[in-house]
Amino acid sequence: MNITARTALAICSILSSLFISSCRNQEKKSKGQQKANQIVIGKKDYLSFIIAFDTIPAAKIKKMIYKEDSLLSNSENKEANPYYHYFKARKYGLEKKRDSAITEYQKIKSNKPNDELALLKTYGILVQIMGNGSMVESALTGKIFTAIKLAEGANSRLTYHFYDLLAQAYFQNQNEKKSLEYASIYFENHPFKSHPAVKQRYFDISFLLASRLKNFRKMEFYNNQARILAKQIGDSLALSRTYDNQAQIYSQQGLSSKAVASSKLYFNYLKRTDNLNDIAFNNLATSFIRNNQPDSAIKYYKEGIAFEKNDLSGKQKKVYYDGLIDAYKLKGEYAKALEAAEASHKIELKNNEAIESVKVAEMHEQYETEKKDQNIEELKSRNKLNETIIKQQRSSMFLLVLIFIGVISFFFIVYRQQRLKSKNNLLRSDNQRLNVEQKMLQAQLNPHFIFNAIANLQSIVASGHIDESVRYLKSFSGLLRGILEQNRKDFIEIAEEVTSLNNYIQLQQMRYAGVFDYQIDVDQQLNVHETLIPPMLIQPFVENAIEHGFRNIAYKGLLLISFVLKGDLLLIEVDDNGSGLVQKPTDKPKKQSLAQTILKERFELLFKSNHQHAEFELRDKKALGCRGVSVEITIPVIND
Repeated sequence: MNITARTALAICSILSSLFISSCRNQEKKSKGQQKANQIVIGKKDYLSFIIAFDTIPAAKIKKMIYKEDSLLSNSENKEANPYYHYFKARKYGLEKKRDSAITEYQKIKSNKPNDELALLKTYGILVQIMGNGSMVESALTGKIFTAIKLAEGANSRLTYHFYDLLAQAYFQNQNEKKSLEYASIYFENHPFKSHPAVKQRYFDISFLLASRLKNFRKMEFYNNQARILAKQIGDSLALSRTYDNQAQIYSQQGLSSKAVASSKLYFNYLKRTDNLNDIAFNNLATSFIRNNQPDSAIKYYKEGIAFEKNDLSGKQKKVYYDGLIDAYKLKGEYAKALEAAEASHKIELKNNEAIESVKVAEMHEQYETEKKDQNIEELKSRNKLNETIIKQQRSSMFLLVLIFIGVISFFFIVYRQQRLKSKNNLLRSDNQRLNVEQKMLQAQLNPHFIFNAIANLQSIVASGHIDESVRYLKSFSGLLRGILEQNRKDFIEIAEEVTSLNNYIQLQQMRYAGVFDYQIDVDQQLNVHETLIPPMLIQPFVENAIEHGFRNIAYKGLLLISFVLKGDLLLIEVDDNGSGLVQKPTDKPKKQSLAQTILKERFELLFKSNHQHAEFELRDKKALGCRGVSVEITIPVIND
């Protein structure tokens, strides 16, 4: 197991033990603080009460949130109380009801646009949006920066929360250097930065980030600070954790024997205090592997497997079996290494099946939701039409009574109305037909893309790179989720298209490692968050460039994608230096030109039916004495 994997596995252990140790020390030393908290609650200074949560163990915070939610739910005029919605949202967040939490946060009403309540509301919504741990898109990062600017301008007590949120965003985007920078800014601006719980959290998180950066100096510094703090407050669990951190430092420095000694100290403490966890078994066994002690490593890997069987969730990790593979190979017992590999593979397949089941359930739920939304919209349209008919009938009857020649006027009005209704119905039918045709065209394109992406995954699996195939599947599932959401829209922002292209091309680079580079350029005059384009417009040409242009070339490929504003037109160019267009048998060009045929039909529906200019041109650069193919797509500029 590599250092990065071990560092990642240590995160859960460190964060959980941090709150356990904080809880034990506060029970001994914080009676005065508890009294102060009671005073805050009595005065209903909820903002100070909420800020003080950072100094309280997680289990206790949960009880306090449920208590406040219960009290405020029974209060008079609760809907007008912003903190009723706040604690209701926090409760939904604990229950993993993300959409309900966001809805409650949105109900919070502040007195001024950028006051403390408005910032608290913004922070709560951003936390829920980022809660899935996936990559944070540029649009969301921009919202965090905007919130920081507003909080700093208002000299808000909540400013440090947004620094913490930005550090988390950089961490999720694997930018550990920036994450460490904003974690430090968060700590320096924390109103309780002198509190042991806040200090300890900062030192532990900073150590993990420094570990990812392989910055030994900073790792030593933050671990020493954590050790000094643990000794000062008498937190033995936190103190023992510093030895596990020290083991990671020794491992990265190649000092295997010292890493084993430090890991043993940490493991024995957890065992003595009945705080053992599965990660501790794996870390100690890994230290033995690096110190060329396979027998001891096998012992602790097997103990970790036995310990894991007590987990009520029934989940299994393949990490122990992966470790056993290395240990048995080190001993030369390849038959046992093969058995461990088979067990690891079975767990991998089981976990993948569980992941796929969840994805299928999510897609089915999304389909049912869209179906319900369509039914609701259809009912609304029918109700509106019925209301219109009723009003018209009332008007007609009223005219019958008031006008002397009522009968003639009545038939004349009815005749004209029936003609108008027929025309409106025909126009509505034509409009629905165009929308359906457009969705069908997009649906034809997506299976074509999905088929090729799955073929890429099959080739990686066939090569035997299991870890790479798992990473590929994880990235592909995230890309597929984005495509399914985009498929519901007629137009998307350029920023969304660029994000999808980056994800897709990076997946292809995982398959064709070192075969090609790429670059995406966007005209500075374009606002990527306001300018719209049809979804899945560029991907088919990018796919052809990679799959056909860069295949079997003796040099490194280069793919260039650009978005340029020319007057009221948007010029999109996809250029490669590949092998160019190759003549195929008569039956194959039809298959390869499917994306071009679909694109022409989409242009007809989206633009040319509205008398707008839209076209694309495919050129083989051989005529210019160059390599590759150039595609130019021209569409009208559409702003949100």
